[in-house]
Order: sequence, then C-alpha cells, then structure tokens
Amino acid sequence: MPHRRRFLQSLAALGVAVAMPARAQLNLKPRFATSPFTLGVASGCPQPGGFVLWTRLAPVPLAPNGGMTPEVLPVGWEVARDESLRQVIASGTAYAVPDEAHSVHVDVNGLAAGRPYWYRFTAGDAVSAIGRTRSAPLPTGRASRLRFAFVSCQHYEQGYFTAYRHIVADEPDVILHLGDYIYEATWGRDLVRSHGAGEAVTLEDYRRRYALYKTDADLQAGHAICPWLITWDDHEVENDYANDRSQFLDAPEWFLARRAAAYKAWYEHMPVPRQMLPFGPNARIYTRSSYGSLVNFFVLDDRQYRSHEACPRPGRGGSSVVDPTQCAELADPKRTMLGSAQEQWLDAALAGSRTRWNVIAQQTRMAQFDELAGPGRRAWTDDWDGYPLRKDYPLIGKRSIILYNDVKEVT
Repeated sequence: MPHRRRFLQSLAALGVAVAMPARAQLNLKPRFATSPFTLGVASGCPQPGGFVLWTRLAPVPLAPNGGMTPEVLPVGWEVARDESLRQVIASGTAYAVPDEAHSVHVDVNGLAAGRPYWYRFTAGDAVSAIGRTRSAPLPTGRASRLRFAFVSCQHYEQGYFTAYRHIVADEPDVILHLGDYIYEATWGRDLVRSHGAGEAVTLEDYRRRYALYKTDADLQAGHAICPWLITWDDHEVENDYANDRSQFLDAPEWFLARRAAAYKAWYEHMPVPRQMLPFGPNARIYTRSSYGSLVNFFVLDDRQYRSHEACPRPGRGGSSVVDPTQCAELADPKRTMLGSAQEQWLDAALAGSRTRWNVIAQQTRMAQFDELAGPGRRAWTDDWDGYPLRKDYPLIGKRSIILYNDVKEVT
C-alpha cells in the first residue's frame, strides 16, 4: 500500500520532531512577513470560572509546519469584559512550540460565571482577530434559557460551510461538534473544491488537512462567536475504524501509529484543555459541561474504546449491513460501544445529574433502524444497532436529548 510506505518513512521524521523542542531556540521577538493567525481563534470547554482559548501560528497554513521555523515563540493572550478590549481582566503569555505545530491552548480560570467575554492573541507585532466566548453559569445558577447549535460531517470537498453564517447570526451560547471535523479521504462526484492532496495518513498530512479546513472563513466565524464542545468520529482518523481495527485490516501496530498522528493533529487544532493531550494513540476526550440547573452536556467518545464491528464483510473491517438473526456476534453482551470505563463514568454522571435537561452529544444513531424495506430486518453495525445489548442505559430516559450526526432524539 503506497501510503503505508510514506507513513513509515514519516515516523522517523516524527521522532526528530518530538525531540526538537529540547533543542529549539526561544525567540522572544518574532517577526512575521504576513499574519501568523491565518487559522483564526477559538474557545471551548466552558466552565463557571472560565474556558479554553486556542490559536495556532501558521503564516503559510498549507506549507510544511505552517510556514514556521522550529523555534519556541511567546504568544500573548488577553480576556476582556468588552468587545473593544478596554476592560482587560485576565492576560498572560503562552509558548507556541514546534512539536505541537505552534498551537496554543490556554486554560483561563477565575472569571465570573455565566457571562460573555472577548479575547485575542498577539505574537510579535501581529494581532489576531477578536473572539467572543462565554463562561458557564454556576451549577446552582438558574439559567432561564440556553441557545445551542450542533454540527457534524463537514466534508470540505462536498459542500461549503455556509451553514455557519446562519449559526453565527443566531448568536448561540455554545456549539457542539459531533465529529467528522475533517475527512481524511476524498470520494463522491461533483466536488465543489479540493483537498489538494491525497488521503491523510502522516502527522503532517493531518496537520495540513486541519489547516485547510480552518482557512474557511465561515468555519472561523463559527469558532469566534462562542465556545465549542467537541468530540471526534471516524473520519478524523479513517472511515469506520473501531478501536485498533482499520477498515482495511491493517496491522494494529501500524494503524495505532496512524491513530496517534491523527489524535495529535486533532488536539493541536481544537480548543480543548491540556488534559486532552494524547499519549500516543490514546486520549481521554469524553467530558461533561454544565449550564447551571438547566442543562448537563455529556460529550462521548464512541470510536476509541468500542469493540470491533460485528460480522464484517470478508477480508474487511469496518461496518456492514447484516441480518441480526444471522450474526451471532450481535448477541454477545461483552461487546461495547463506549468501553467499560466510559460506561461507568456516564452511568454515575447521569445518576448524579439534577439539571432539567441532559444533552448527550455523541456520534452515531442510537435509536433502532431497519435498513431493509419490507419483511425482515437489517442492521447497520457501525451505529448502536451493532451493539444492541449495551445501548439501553437505564438512566437515559426522561429529560434527555440525544444528539448524533445530523439528527436528534428527544426522550
């Protein structure tokens, strides 16, 4: 497989990159020929006392390393009560390092709960756009309303991101992204624009793919309007992968190396806290965010820990459509979508939730679907129908909204 050879060659380069920060020089007075803030700004993971701020220095976003030299650069940040940033109430300096693609993640704490804030970054003489964000209300706060949007499946080649214009106009308090932020590969007809490259496999491939998507002005505006809560689905790595199994049955050690590169690039481009930094091919990204007594958001990861899909096609991994009566694997109670640790966390968190609503943000269809017209039934093994004995969480009941790609269920 050609991309496998290219990926193996990149591992050696990745090892050099990992060692580079120890040798990288600190440049306290960087100068840029063009703005390094070409990928915009973003915030995420709102809490009562703050949020996470993000940007990445990339003056030539689609060039290797974003056009950056292998130096460590100081990046200033400031948060204000007003849009003109005259009332700055928090500020500091973060350091953009080459091993993290010169991305910056700032955990801002100690702010007032339940109110809007504005922020920006500086690097040398360059100044970023101003973003708007919001801290969450206190858990005991009586939030009267919450306006949120959820998005997913944004294939750059198959459509423009103009839906974000309508979302921005609605001024949401938070946006939930349910996965497939990027697509690793190209398919379909009548493409409206091009990735300009083949399938993403190496770390540099994934970095370039995220940079390409983030050059979209509508996507940047969506990030700049409010904080985001984010999870991933399969296309951040590879179509229909499950745990350590790829759809082409690549060797697990090779596929996990690819997954490590993909997870690292995801972290480098998302407004998520430092504790979500991957360790090799592993990263805990499932989390909870509350909005007073009104809503608890539970953001799940149903890709990293799931059992392999049942009854795949011969010689393939990934999903298939099966007759449940002819697929004995479906009846195995040990098969899991979320993994035991995440299941236990979710059960305990739901049991302790006292908010009016619980919003469960995850990737795949949870309701039962029949893929066959007429008599009989067919189940798609990539969604919760592929894990039927582990999907009936007793605490997912009244006052729950279950989100997945493009659809919602209310119970």
